[in-house]
Amino acid sequence: MIISAENVSLIKALSDAPGASGFEDEVLKIVRNALEGICSFEEDKLRNLYLYRRNHSGEKPVLMLEAHGDEVGFMIHSIKPNGTLRFVELGRMDPRGLAASEVLVRTVDGSYIRGIVGLRPPHFSGGDPKLSLDLHDFYIDVGARSAEEAVEDFRIGIGEPVVPATACHFDERHGLFFGKAFDCRIGVAALISTLRRLDGLDLPFDVVGLISSQEEIGDRGIRAAVSRVKPDIAICYEGCPADDTFTEAYAIQTALKRGPMFRYMDVSVICSPRFQRWVLATAEKHGIPAQASVREGGGNDGAVINLSNGGVPVVVAGVPVRYTHAMSCITSYEDFDHTAELVSILVRELTPDILAAF
Repeated sequence: MIISAENVSLIKALSDAPGASGFEDEVLKIVRNALEGICSFEEDKLRNLYLYRRNHSGEKPVLMLEAHGDEVGFMIHSIKPNGTLRFVELGRMDPRGLAASEVLVRTVDGSYIRGIVGLRPPHFSGGDPKLSLDLHDFYIDVGARSAEEAVEDFRIGIGEPVVPATACHFDERHGLFFGKAFDCRIGVAALISTLRRLDGLDLPFDVVGLISSQEEIGDRGIRAAVSRVKPDIAICYEGCPADDTFTEAYAIQTALKRGPMFRYMDVSVICSPRFQRWVLATAEKHGIPAQASVREGGGNDGAVINLSNGGVPVVVAGVPVRYTHAMSCITSYEDFDHTAELVSILVRELTPDILAAF
């Protein structure tokens, strides 16, 4: 497999971009730049970004390609008298990995400053450290010594977003990315790559791309977007949790470097079974690695799409990511590339007759 320097740069930029739920602006700028000349763009008030191919007709059935642009993060709740910051979650973050993590806090001026997620040190725990932690045990420390200094000098305000300060690195020898926000920025990158591969093709569907907002806090953006796009069929991209570091071998269903994972179900959706089988059969026909899973947790925007427009066939192309919803995670170039390759083939081979059979 040839590794594209352009794709590596794109994935790194998407990973590094701060974009907690509701604050996806930097992500959308990257998407616009990456697809300039290939798509036209519309953006709504929820920060959903709609991507229309140059030959969009407005008269064909609609195939929607969707990925969410937000990442799990936090929001400043209040400022304590000593200058540290209380925060709440924007999406579910595993608290076990928070202590001493570096974060980026947006100021009221719109710039980002660094902070550390603080926790009472073990030296002051009285010999009985808590074995179980929740969010209220933590705070963010930007270095301020008082609430007044936090507000007046550091320009901290309540309601401002916070994201991990993890910088993305690419191990070219092993084809691995180490960074943050691969749920779902690696999916966003795969969607961009798919649209690039489809550029100029005459297809029986109007292919509409969507970078949805606020997925991590309850699939909010997609609820508004489906009424605008009115899809007849949809493929969602995800950065899905890999299970290959802790699961018994027989039960592994989402392993790194085994291709995209297509779920039969999770707690939010039963993906369209006929569509799912056609996808997996097409992958096998073309020799593209793909995985299938039955998930016992999780959820995604596909659940909302599935129940829209009178019922829409949906599958979810998940790029495996180790340690999703954590401050740092790992994903592979190989899985990203196979996801974009497979979805572009699916789009080219799908016909209205095949859709009717779903």
